[in-house]
Amino acid sequence: MTDSAVVVPESYAATHREIFGDGRWLTDLPALAERQLAAWDLRPDGAPQHGMVALVLPVLRADGTRAVLKLQPVTPDTAGEPLGLRAWDGRGAVRLLAHDPDSGSMLLERLGQTALSSVDDDDAAVGVLAGLLQRLHATPAPPGVRDLGAIAAAMVRDTPRACAQLTDEEGRLLRRCADIVTDLLDEPGDRLLHWDLHYDNVLAGAREPWLAIDPQPLIGDPGFDLLPALDNRWEQMVATGDLPAALRRRFAILTEVLGLDRRRAVGWSLARVLQNCLWDVEDGHPRLNPVQTTIADTLLPLGP
Repeated sequence: MTDSAVVVPESYAATHREIFGDGRWLTDLPALAERQLAAWDLRPDGAPQHGMVALVLPVLRADGTRAVLKLQPVTPDTAGEPLGLRAWDGRGAVRLLAHDPDSGSMLLERLGQTALSSVDDDDAAVGVLAGLLQRLHATPAPPGVRDLGAIAAAMVRDTPRACAQLTDEEGRLLRRCADIVTDLLDEPGDRLLHWDLHYDNVLAGAREPWLAIDPQPLIGDPGFDLLPALDNRWEQMVATGDLPAALRRRFAILTEVLGLDRRRAVGWSLARVLQNCLWDVEDGHPRLNPVQTTIADTLLPLGP
């Protein structure tokens, strides 16, 4: 994209354009990478990697320590990441080594390439997620992190408009979820949540077996953090031949390890279903995602 020694993969550029449009950030990315390499005295140490939002460059620090340089636009979804990582300080999560607030660039410890999604035993994988969530939630939330109460209240306000675009049956489901969330608004919780802890956001580490990456920190009830563990690896639950039972089993493992009140955990999990469905409607999807409606139909009998 420029004469920089840092080459931005076209696959990342295409994903970035799809999410953010063809803005200046992508054009300036190679120069930003060069500046941060120089500022933190880093040497490239492998091919660039990327997810949906961030470009990650394997690097070596001046003392030879292996690390990664993470570059991503500063948005409401990414701005809190360094706050959460600094608060956790490596306890259950990747360690933040340096942060440039102006650009959002982060220097992180380098973890392994093996993700928790490689663990075939579903109970074991869910148990790892539950154990990490337990540790992450134990850390007090720092100032500046988004608040679940405000987010949930906005979801409730947005529900009638979304329901008007859905079938009667789907609208009834969303309204029921919104009613349940309304009853929870007075106690939104005060734990530091990850908000996106699924199986590919857990990597093998050198100092610990598994560590969380890519948080979108939020202050709220731990029940709001469960859904990524429920709707990921969906095909594995389908393959059991009894999807509702497999889903309930995951939910039971999570709530037992975390010591959660089941009814509240159901309520905040349905809040997450509501959030995902509202996003889909906003994006123009004509029908609700059947994964989300299946989760709602399975959890509703267990809760409020």
